[in-house]
Amino acid sequence: MTAVVDDTLLAASAALAGRRLCVLTGAGVSTDSGIPDYRGEGAKPRRPLRFDDFVGSAQMRQRYWARAFVGWPRIRDARPNTTHDVVATLTTSGRATGVITQNVDGLHQRAGARGVVDLHGSLAVVRCLACGDRCRRDDVQDRLAEENPAFVARLAQGARVGDVIGAAPDGDVDLDDALVAGLRVVDCARCGGVLKPDVVFFGENVAPDVRAAADAHFEDAGALLVLGTSLEVLSGRRYVEEAVRRRRPVVLITRGPTRVDDLVTVKVDAGVGESLGVLFAR
Repeated sequence: MTAVVDDTLLAASAALAGRRLCVLTGAGVSTDSGIPDYRGEGAKPRRPLRFDDFVGSAQMRQRYWARAFVGWPRIRDARPNTTHDVVATLTTSGRATGVITQNVDGLHQRAGARGVVDLHGSLAVVRCLACGDRCRRDDVQDRLAEENPAFVARLAQGARVGDVIGAAPDGDVDLDDALVAGLRVVDCARCGGVLKPDVVFFGENVAPDVRAAADAHFEDAGALLVLGTSLEVLSGRRYVEEAVRRRRPVVLITRGPTRVDDLVTVKVDAGVGESLGVLFAR
């Protein structure tokens, strides 16, 4: 670790000393678990799926579910890493009020963290847009496989020849269009309505109860610890802006530039896991 990082970690420790923390996390905390982030080194530019596009186009839903079918096992089988473990300890020890995560992978919960608010939802759950029924993502995966044996067979062959060419932290992957066109989408088993992952697409708002739970963690804390995010999305960035407005310390640990570099109290431009290991060493 460089001297510059050591200096910033000392400053971060001083800024957080004696204060209860609210932890805000993004995709960068899960890269060590094998889940790529959106904007890190090697990340491909991609156009996020908008809610209106998903609802309004059967072709877009087919595209989503085909790609998600391939990407889901990677999310489902990922395991928590050092960052998740440290954050979990912060919550179980009472040092942190809770975790506001922009991630949809569920890794904070798997690590045993308390008070996790999934700001953008969870990929492990699927919701019917008609009746509101919720089911497990694994159940939808099984139904898709049963309805699409030819797709599954072609996918196995396509993966070998390079048709699967990318991945994202929301479980999306890049697939050849001809492969996508073969998928039969499944509907709600209860009412036949459109199924959607229980996550916040672009163009959707965070649910009021979720926002209230996140706000409660923020209100009860004396400082904000931000990990692994460039804060491009306002739903997370607003907590930094509000903390600054209230003159609360904000420590940001992430690689590369962010939207709030000129606002935070301390910016540590380094890997999250290695930095937390020093910052909260026993």
